[in-house]
Amino acid sequence: MVDVDVSFQGPSDPERVKQALARWLNERWRAATTIQIHDFATPQSSGYSNETVMFRASWREGGQPRDKRYVLRMEPQRLPVFPLQTSVQRPSVEVQYRAMKAVADHSTVPLAPLVGYEASPTWVGAPFFVMGFVEGRVPVDVPLYTLAGFIVEEATPAQRRRVIESGLDVLAQIHRIDWTRADVDWLVPQGRSPGLRWQLDLHRDYVHAQLRGRAHPILEPALAWLEAHFPGEGGLGISWGDARIGNMIFADFECAAVTDWEAVALGPAEMDLGWWLMFDRYAHESAGATRLDGMPTREEQKAYYESRAGRRLGDTRYFEILAATRFTAVMIPNGDRFTADGRVPAEMNLAIHNPGTQVLADLLEIPYRWTDPPR
Repeated sequence: MVDVDVSFQGPSDPERVKQALARWLNERWRAATTIQIHDFATPQSSGYSNETVMFRASWREGGQPRDKRYVLRMEPQRLPVFPLQTSVQRPSVEVQYRAMKAVADHSTVPLAPLVGYEASPTWVGAPFFVMGFVEGRVPVDVPLYTLAGFIVEEATPAQRRRVIESGLDVLAQIHRIDWTRADVDWLVPQGRSPGLRWQLDLHRDYVHAQLRGRAHPILEPALAWLEAHFPGEGGLGISWGDARIGNMIFADFECAAVTDWEAVALGPAEMDLGWWLMFDRYAHESAGATRLDGMPTREEQKAYYESRAGRRLGDTRYFEILAATRFTAVMIPNGDRFTADGRVPAEMNLAIHNPGTQVLADLLEIPYRWTDPPR
């Protein structure tokens, strides 16, 4: 599998950003004095659409010194890779912040503590939000957590199972939120009813816009299959949108925080579960990785989720194929960007041939084998 460096290199003028952050925090922390920002760090990211900086803030409050770690998440210079869910164009960081605040205000889902959102680009050069730093580890995508990292190298079978079950516990918590009472009305698309039909239409249009006339050997039959097998509308709730353990922070093998909410939507809970199960397939069969001792099968994961959500699920294959279609769709702009930036050779045709295409072909049982580069 190709390893693509998607890390953000940090602000071009970190000293100016540090000073601006100190002033911004000073306006919000009225009891704080002598605020200083230091220890900027730009972690290698497993995601594609966030620009993240870790930093430490020190100050005095009530005559006592204070020192804590925080996270700055800035709007990327390029358009977000996920399709726009609402009728109003908003910065990706605003979408994330508003979603996290709604979830924090209406549930006990573990999240990083929010400090504040800033819409004006005058402070650090782009809209941004600040949240508290959560200690823990993330099962990353590069290299895949099923091939390397703490789950492979350190975890016992029981701890591996607990990582998955803890994540599913949190997923069920998200889906128990009553969206009509949470502050998420802004997710309702103007002139459309939120739900599965809207999601299918949205992603079909997104695929066509991103392909720009190019043929796709797997996405085209996938969209036809999804239309032909449309199951009708189901329940409606907050869909995290990128539900996988790679977007969770784990401390002692328990989920300590849910991150990356830029794909949040209103839809059936099965959308998230389908994404979760699709990524399990991606991280195992499609990647050629052996299922580690203790890692539950997808059927076991479905059964566990049912026990936590308190309801039975039907066949989730439709939602897994929808998830793989979404995954393959967002790989089109990512592949184009990586190629344009010189991160991958043009002959790889990464926008079309990539791991997303492989897992989608696997689910549709279409003969296909992606190699690096395809041959």
